[in-house]
Amino acid sequence: MIRVLLVEDSATMRHHLRESLAADPELQVVGEATDGGDAVAMVARLRPDVVTMDMMLPTMSGLVATEHIMAEHPTPILVVSSADRKELFSTYNALAAGAVDVLEKPRGDATDADWGRRLCAAVRLVSRIRVITHPRARLDGRGRPGAPEVLTPLPSSLPSSPPSSPLSLPLSAPKETLHAVALGSSTGGPGALTELLRALPAGFRPPVLCVQHIAASEPFAVAFSDWLAGQTGRDVSYARDRTPLASAAGRVLLAPPDRHMLVRDGLVRLSDAPPRHSCRPSVDVLFESIAAEYGPSAAGCLLTGMGRDGAEGLLMMRGRGAVTFAQDEASCVVYGMPREAALLGAAVHVLPPARIAAKLTELQLAGSRR
Repeated sequence: MIRVLLVEDSATMRHHLRESLAADPELQVVGEATDGGDAVAMVARLRPDVVTMDMMLPTMSGLVATEHIMAEHPTPILVVSSADRKELFSTYNALAAGAVDVLEKPRGDATDADWGRRLCAAVRLVSRIRVITHPRARLDGRGRPGAPEVLTPLPSSLPSSPPSSPLSLPLSAPKETLHAVALGSSTGGPGALTELLRALPAGFRPPVLCVQHIAASEPFAVAFSDWLAGQTGRDVSYARDRTPLASAAGRVLLAPPDRHMLVRDGLVRLSDAPPRHSCRPSVDVLFESIAAEYGPSAAGCLLTGMGRDGAEGLLMMRGRGAVTFAQDEASCVVYGMPREAALLGAAVHVLPPARIAAKLTELQLAGSRR
């Protein structure tokens, strides 16, 4: 059985959650909380497998409750939230604090027909995620000590497991000026991206192209660019088709919801091509295009996330001479995509996000002196 704690102040919504979960015989509601403080106490007492968390709660908000739970008794949290703008920003703050996924509340229209099924599927999914402790000190940008850097050799064949004794080496000088940085992330990505982008200096000029998987409705996805800009102080926007990449210096371009983003002939292109690894946008699509377009004058970073999207594209980038990074296991919410990159030998450097940013800064400075 998957034991679920419901956190929701609306009696009507709690009833809907309870009835929806009752349709799945392997899901069991073990408690209900109407306030964030009660939720924190009940997590400590009941130790549920999953928490469904509303954001707008009396006394202690869902965001603060999420921070406490992830710092004190880490538990997979599914945010169940509305698409109200204020609540959207709280939702992304909760994802940065360690919540692992979000499901929009019923809208009261035709999309509600399969909402119960989607809720059960989301609860099952997050129950499989091994979450990590998120000290609240990380949320204000102070960070925490990172794991030591490791560098993995480029393999001639696919290894059966990650390297057991990776070699620790300094960052080698780039062969060319850094023209583009490509980032890919999924579950846990909002927090990792925030940490990385905050750590880049204000004068960091290479354009940053980012694919973040957001398994939520369009209102949630569209608000992400505004939230990330506010968190990082950087110029963040969704990419537009045929934008010259040279005009995006100093900016962060996100792949729009449900569209691939790639670079071809110096232009950012958007595509409705079929999903890759069940993902659209796909990290592999972006990485492969950057490898072909910029080769050794690019850097690729694969951050926390479930699945394997991005690993093969990162390997292609490394094969073309790009400097490649994967997030280290200790700082990942989900060590899935970065692990796949390690298995392939695609990542030159394995680091937490803030140290990836420091290395990218070194690359930019070394390239600008050439």
